[in-house]
Amino acid sequence: MSRIILTALVSLFFASFSFAQEEIAEHIKKNYSKKEYQITMRDGVKLFTTVYSPKDTSQTYPILMIRTPYSCRPYGEDKYPSKLGPSKFLMQDGYIFVYQDVRGRWMSEGLYDNMRPIVPDKKSEKDIDESSDTYDSIDWLLDNVKNHNGKVGQWGISYPGFYATTGAIDAHPALKASSPQATIGDFYFDDFHHNGAYTLGYWIITDLFGIQKEEPTTESWYDFHNPGTPDFYDYFLDVGPLKNLDKYMEDNFFWQQIRNHPDYDEFWQERGVIQHLSDIKPAMMIVGGWFDAEDLYGPLNTYKAIEKNNPNTYNTIVMGPWSHGDWGRRSGRQAVGNVFFGEGINEFYREHIERNFFNYFLKDDFNGTNKLPEAYMFDTGRKHWSTFETWPPKAAKKVIWYLKDDEKLSETPPVKEDDEFTDFISDPSRPVPYAMDIKPVYIPRKYMSDDQRFASRRPDVLVFETEPLEEEVTLAGDILAQLKISTTGTAADWIVKVIDVYPGDHEDYEETQDHIKMGGYQQLVRGEVLRGRYRNSFEKPVPFKPGKVTDVDIKLLDVYHTFKKGHKIMVHIQSSWFPYIDRNPQTFVPNIFDAKEEDFQRQTHKIYHSSKHATTIEVKVLD
Repeated sequence: MSRIILTALVSLFFASFSFAQEEIAEHIKKNYSKKEYQITMRDGVKLFTTVYSPKDTSQTYPILMIRTPYSCRPYGEDKYPSKLGPSKFLMQDGYIFVYQDVRGRWMSEGLYDNMRPIVPDKKSEKDIDESSDTYDSIDWLLDNVKNHNGKVGQWGISYPGFYATTGAIDAHPALKASSPQATIGDFYFDDFHHNGAYTLGYWIITDLFGIQKEEPTTESWYDFHNPGTPDFYDYFLDVGPLKNLDKYMEDNFFWQQIRNHPDYDEFWQERGVIQHLSDIKPAMMIVGGWFDAEDLYGPLNTYKAIEKNNPNTYNTIVMGPWSHGDWGRRSGRQAVGNVFFGEGINEFYREHIERNFFNYFLKDDFNGTNKLPEAYMFDTGRKHWSTFETWPPKAAKKVIWYLKDDEKLSETPPVKEDDEFTDFISDPSRPVPYAMDIKPVYIPRKYMSDDQRFASRRPDVLVFETEPLEEEVTLAGDILAQLKISTTGTAADWIVKVIDVYPGDHEDYEETQDHIKMGGYQQLVRGEVLRGRYRNSFEKPVPFKPGKVTDVDIKLLDVYHTFKKGHKIMVHIQSSWFPYIDRNPQTFVPNIFDAKEEDFQRQTHKIYHSSKHATTIEVKVLD
């Protein structure tokens, strides 16, 4: 396709897209009235809130609210957005839509906290959290907004998903349904950290979360650091140790919190929300994406905690073939990176899952087709939806894969008793990149389904794989890698990746990059990192003893993926994943954020695969 034709098509698309947005904005302006309020919280702080109410007052409507740190613009009662609510379907069904700037952001008063700690027992009006702000806001709305039916719902994607989760804790009695989507569960395991390792890619946007504004404002008060290059691999490598980033972050309170609390100490523990998910009264629909590089831990663990602690609460989970928030913004063909999953998947979710959930609980639309199954899960290998009565499915059986010599992966245990191992040299000056093409983005969403052939060819990535499968293998649930390792150093990161190797004759997709062929494609299905110092406890790091065989267990988050007949299953083990994850100096220091240049040392790592020291991958297989 010529550049001229492509440019013309792109221009036509954006022209039609803008026209559609203008049409929707006019529809909203014609059918909804807009009012702006400052709602006073129990401690006197005022939160800016926008309310869109249907002009048709012949019936009452439920309230559907989103609380956000990203602004509820456009500001001004004469200005209307190009979208209301989660989808056009709910906008057409008729709701009172409420948008609110959370405490300390944009037009709201107060100080901002990235994950304000939950106060379990509020003993005074000064004991506030996001739960109390949600409660107070709902209370005010019920008293001051006309024509509602007394029922409130809440939703949100990413940070707004976190606020939807906290709103369900000590919930207002009128809050009947909540849908946290791509929700943060714990900042030490979501977003900015993965099992104690710092997600370096987030550093570029730390100012978005770590600069306090001086007064209510409709304009952004923060800026992003400009690295001056699109090559983040070289940029962060040239920066050197993390302490060299301090000079850019003197006024950033969040950076100071991150660098001063490398361990899972009281600071992080009190900011987790998972441990507070008891006595949840609203109906809950948790939504997430199997390829969400930012918030995969949150949805899965939020659902599981509510399920465990609230047996009588309606609680359902939806996991689709999505990166962060795809279900709310994309239409037509759904792909993540090079991998295509199907047509109309997002529209189906918005019309038949999300719409049904809110209408069922907020509009008393008790049509039998509207009640959702316990788990609506998309098989990312077979590429279709499945429903389950429990997640993980009770029928899933535990299967052990063994790493063996000659780069084999097998269900047959090794028989040799000698300390068989495969070793590699890990060099912090040449870390393994997380992708073949590293783009200038803070979180590389595409990498979650990316081709791993570039990594398989590196000497510092160990590769183990099966023979071509004679029948399908479906994984449904979490994965536990139980490594037997040793190192010449005192510190190391460990990364385990599970990969679907396509047959050589696999067809390309429309989305396949020009320099990629899907024949032989090595699709990342799930990968995770553990900062080795936290192998025993995230609270108390300990060094490795050089040369000592040591257990390192890494929990990889759930998958629902079928490896098809003729495909192969591959496992990678490596010690760097840069610059998605910061470099480990491989010399134990109390705080990696204070590590010096001389602490970064090459080390030799060994992975053992004998009968005495067997390295295994424990999976849940569904027949």
